[in-house]
Amino acid sequence: MSQGRVSVNATTTPDTPQERRAATLVMACVGVFVAYLPVTTVSVSLPAIQRALNASTSQLSWVSDAFVLPMAALILTAGVFGEAHGRKKVYQAGLALSGLGALVALCAPTVQVLWIGQALAGLGSAALLPTTLALISHAVPDPRERGKFIGLWATALSAALALGPVLAGLVLEHAAWRWIYLYVVPASLLAMAFAAKLLTDSRAPGARRLDWPGQITAALTITALVYGIIEGGAGSFTDAKVLVALCVAAVSAVGFVLAELRSTDPMLDLTLFRSPAFTATTLIAMISFLGLIGFFFTLSLYFGLVQRLSTLDAAWRLLIVTAVPLLLGAPVGRLVHRVSPRLLIPGGLLVTTAALLTLTGIDADTSFASLSWRLALLGLGMAFVITPMTATAVSAVPFRQAGMAAAGNNAFRQVGGALGPAVLGALLSTEAVGALPGHLTDAGLGAQAVGQVTAVAESGGIGAVGAVDLGADTPRMLAALSESFLDGLQLCLLVAAALTLLAAVVGAALLRGPSAPPRTTAGGPGQARPSEAEATAPARV
Repeated sequence: MSQGRVSVNATTTPDTPQERRAATLVMACVGVFVAYLPVTTVSVSLPAIQRALNASTSQLSWVSDAFVLPMAALILTAGVFGEAHGRKKVYQAGLALSGLGALVALCAPTVQVLWIGQALAGLGSAALLPTTLALISHAVPDPRERGKFIGLWATALSAALALGPVLAGLVLEHAAWRWIYLYVVPASLLAMAFAAKLLTDSRAPGARRLDWPGQITAALTITALVYGIIEGGAGSFTDAKVLVALCVAAVSAVGFVLAELRSTDPMLDLTLFRSPAFTATTLIAMISFLGLIGFFFTLSLYFGLVQRLSTLDAAWRLLIVTAVPLLLGAPVGRLVHRVSPRLLIPGGLLVTTAALLTLTGIDADTSFASLSWRLALLGLGMAFVITPMTATAVSAVPFRQAGMAAAGNNAFRQVGGALGPAVLGALLSTEAVGALPGHLTDAGLGAQAVGQVTAVAESGGIGAVGAVDLGADTPRMLAALSESFLDGLQLCLLVAAALTLLAAVVGAALLRGPSAPPRTTAGGPGQARPSEAEATAPARV
């Protein structure tokens, strides 16, 4: 039997190392595709969801965060559970939860039920993300060769982000918003069926136990922090419930650190942070995704509220951002161990920063052509961050801790992703609502109309203003609404640019020289595997 093909024996299970590795890579890519498909599918559909369910800006933030929060809070636990009880089992459970969450969201009659569906899908993604990377790390233990496989994994991630808006746009052209979730159900079921045949189960060497004190304190920290920021932005940061939430987050964060330091089997071994490369990539993941995911949240609202685009038209614009990393994922993966991450990652972040700054010049009448080059530049910067960041984090620690490093990097990335819509959504709402009365007055509306519209914005968020009917004054009100939103959007873009610039500075300060290039042995090119000593030593980054 030739290598590189999956055998077609009675069980259709790969029976050679090369075939098992190929099957593992395919299923890992399918898993991360299913995990990330809801991210941009839902993001581009937020205006339609807001109109259909009469959701406020705060409730709309929770539609995104209901997915990201459980992903961020439980991703480390899922990684440990896979190492202790079998990665294939956790992979299958992740697919099942993703499909169940999509089914609940598909049938959701209210925004609260939609949150439940999103949360279940987030749990599924929490199981899939660390497991898919751990499966690759187990199948390809040589850190010099692993980069190109992680590049393909990142390409699958980018493919999900790229296809999500287009699929949502096609659905919303012909059906209600809820049908955007239909794709995930058969995709999850088919992936489960193939994984049962193709995947070989694996687990970490030695016994691992769930770290309940660490898990509970981590979940409390993340949930309380995001809740406090969302509610503070929707109301006031001096409200009692907001202050209590932020205090709980601070105390829980201290508790998490103490629990991990005392644990004999920590969920996240804090000694990993002795590696400057791991520390750098973790901070970069959290800071950059806070800015970028928050930016996508506000950009989708810009397309709906300001430019009044259909979901499909908005999808084509978002596709530009995600298509570039999709096209460049594999080539960048091959560069990871040939070009210093100190050049790749901060360089990509600087390009991203520049792209965000150019976007501050957009307005209600910005054309597709004028917007497209800015979005393509943003995608180019992201392409040189996602793959090198993940590969460097995994290769910067001992081989036996690669799964934990992957889960840790993804956890901090999702914490940033959860905070993004919360932080930038709060900034957008506060700035836009504050600027609205002035723009309404400048548009020539009377004091009574200004008071009426401002009251709607303060109670229901800036998005609720679009439903107000002022008769002949409605066009002027909508123009003032657009100007107010653009004030908030420009502030968000400046904050996102500052965050990516900060991430670039962190990378330049902590990342070191080039990684060692792939070696060849008597086994032929690309077949090098580390010796036992090499496998337990950190890769040079």
